[in-house]
Amino acid sequence: MDKRQIATRIFQAGVAAADPAAAVKRHLDAVTPPVLIVAVGKAARAMAGPALEAFPGVPALVVTNYENAGPLAGAEVLAAGHPVPDENGLAAGQRVLAALRDADGPVLVLMSGGGSALLPAPVAGVSLADKQAVNRALLAGGLEITAMNLVRQQLSDLKGGGMLRAAGGPVTALILSDVVGDDLAVIASGPTVAPIGTAAEAVAVLKEAAIWDGLPGSVKAHLEAEHVAPALPEARNVLVGSNALSVAAMQAVAGDCHVLDPVEGDVADAAKLICDAARPGVTIWGGETTVVLKGNGRGGRNQELALRIALEAKARGWQDWVCLQGGSDGRDGPTDAAGGLVDQGTLARIADVDGLLANNDSFAALKEAGDLLVTEATGTNVADLGVLIRG
Repeated sequence: MDKRQIATRIFQAGVAAADPAAAVKRHLDAVTPPVLIVAVGKAARAMAGPALEAFPGVPALVVTNYENAGPLAGAEVLAAGHPVPDENGLAAGQRVLAALRDADGPVLVLMSGGGSALLPAPVAGVSLADKQAVNRALLAGGLEITAMNLVRQQLSDLKGGGMLRAAGGPVTALILSDVVGDDLAVIASGPTVAPIGTAAEAVAVLKEAAIWDGLPGSVKAHLEAEHVAPALPEARNVLVGSNALSVAAMQAVAGDCHVLDPVEGDVADAAKLICDAARPGVTIWGGETTVVLKGNGRGGRNQELALRIALEAKARGWQDWVCLQGGSDGRDGPTDAAGGLVDQGTLARIADVDGLLANNDSFAALKEAGDLLVTEATGTNVADLGVLIRG
């Protein structure tokens, strides 16, 4: 088995550890029989399966992205846009709000990454187009996920505890975390927990990131208005899967390896950090980086990080190495690739890597090199996973 195969096998172990159905099944015995099941996120359909088996006949709404959508016996499956909200997501949000308000007993919520974009539910006075503009600005601005969701919560009737405010009965949420550190207020923008912060704090974040001036007027008006947040009903929130659990599974397969702390921040800084810390043999990590968009190319944080690691490795004179950097959901940015699988020959197979990176076109660069990591959509999402093998 060569290094590329070994790296792929380690990555696949991390993805398998985040299997949504198994994660939900382990916790259903402690769930009060619900009168309504709501599953939202990239893993929603897979998470809903075992819940429907455990509670047959209970009405179920499943909201997921287009790639993971499909028929599910006993459930109404609604497909919506991700990462930019769309009209189908708007309709799904209204459908979920109505179902929650009609519930006259316990509600089971199954939450996974992607739920924030899939259920836009904009507040009064803010249109879907306004929310789309905000989302594009947040994605392009290089903000980390907590800051993005701080803003999103203030513009939604569902995020930041909105599901609890809408529900007619007590809520139990089983949550598959796509967020490093597993802050429940950040996962899918926290529909079953208290908000991350206030509207004033959201304004401060947007101004600091130089995003504020370009936002729609309706958004600015809402964020600058005075808001009185009502008290939230209590909820039982249970973490059933996470990036850390997937890294542990990778470690079990890799054996004697070096495990990095979660890798976050700008991709250029992250590439240097990884190469500084990597040791001979196998190094693994999880995390979620950010990219500041300066061009109009295609790609995502995993593809760009893989390319930048290749550049760092070349600068250090490394020979005989392989790096896999991929999204656990099988999709990286607006592409059909999960990330990159690069080695010491990658850069030689790209005519103008600097130009493509300057245009944020890591997809084209890795495609030219034949080094895209392409998987099917995995049906789960626990952020990103990386493997570096040296020597």
